[in-house]
Amino acid sequence: MKIKYSDIELAYEFVSAEKPFMHTAILSKSEGKIYYHSEMGDNFEEMPENIYGNDDYIEVPHKNDLDLGKRLVWRFVEKEIPGLKDKIRGFFSRKGAYSRYKAFLEQIGLLETWYEFESSETQKALREWCEENEIEIDD
Repeated sequence: MKIKYSDIELAYEFVSAEKPFMHTAILSKSEGKIYYHSEMGDNFEEMPENIYGNDDYIEVPHKNDLDLGKRLVWRFVEKEIPGLKDKIRGFFSRKGAYSRYKAFLEQIGLLETWYEFESSETQKALREWCEENEIEIDD
């Protein structure tokens, strides 16, 4: 069964919106359905009983699982502004790093470039993940 790329992307964004393991999205490859669960509130959708240990179900990865967290930042810095590594490293030494990082990118005119890079790398990683897990995508 094929699943829309946009559904995979939405599930990925849900899972990655919080720290790992706070939100879960599990895809049934045979149904093409995604089940959502959050540790932060009410869950209105029941998970199937046989979800774990069943090859039909696969957990949608968190951004850290695909190296799309801090490592993505460092790949961007290396590519676009390698001379500013120390300044960027300072942002990530305390809380609120991504806010400071994005504010700085806006200040130097690279925020849109960052968003394009992040989007492109995310799409590439999700499509590779789908291929590795034999998930057919319907664009």
